[in-house]
Amino acid sequence: MSKILACIDASSYAEAVCDLTAWVAARIGWDVELLHVLQRKSAVAARHDLSGAIGLGVKSELLEELTRIEEAHGKLAMEGGRALLAAAESSLQAANIAKVKSVHLHGGIVETIIEREADAGLLVMGKRGASSEFAPGHIGSKIERVLRASDKPMLVAPQGHTDPKCAVIAYDGGPSIVRAIALVTSSRLFDGLPVHLVMAGADSQERRGQLEQIVQSFEQSGRQASSSLVAGPAEKVIADCVAAHPESMLIMGAYGHSPLRNLIVGSTTTAMIRAIEAPILLIR
Repeated sequence: MSKILACIDASSYAEAVCDLTAWVAARIGWDVELLHVLQRKSAVAARHDLSGAIGLGVKSELLEELTRIEEAHGKLAMEGGRALLAAAESSLQAANIAKVKSVHLHGGIVETIIEREADAGLLVMGKRGASSEFAPGHIGSKIERVLRASDKPMLVAPQGHTDPKCAVIAYDGGPSIVRAIALVTSSRLFDGLPVHLVMAGADSQERRGQLEQIVQSFEQSGRQASSSLVAGPAEKVIADCVAAHPESMLIMGAYGHSPLRNLIVGSTTTAMIRAIEAPILLIR
């Protein structure tokens, strides 16, 4: 059985990550691993130490003091991480998710996530990290780095959580979205959720035929599906479609082509994740 790897930190998105993880786990029955990564920071570097400009004796005393401060901060961060994991675990257990494992590690955040996701079937992360309050309107720097390195589906949690009631698929015909459609038709995660496919671009019989075939494949698998082909920039078309389907989950391929070529790496990704306050499932 695969697991859900839920990555949490001290940001305001941690609660939404837990809520979204609980929703997924309840529907598909997977175990959950909660991961909190503690990055080691140097007290000397953090305080821009200029002790080289003062006497050797004073410098040694200052370095010893900074070392003590660093050790104290490390212990405090460790205790804070344990408390965060304990609260997250309690939240999942309150949602009747029984199989929850907490993992607290030192190291690089991206590298640790990639290592821990080896036996995971899904990765859940918040849209923003612990510095979210300092730059509202931006997305977390770690998301793009993990997306570049990971080969797992990633579910990005918005700040507020509402259980999805439908799924919106941004269709571009690329191999990633084909894999995403295969996942939607086969996974219990989407049981009972109506699906709407949206395609950005000029109207043509060929494109409408593509969408109709996919709608038929969903219906043959026992799922309710509809589609729309809308002219305009991909990011606006998709954002408008999500807004028109309240309480939806957006599903996108990690690498597209045509108008969606840069949806995952580049400015369009930032615009999409920043603009849409809904869970976003990204498929490689």
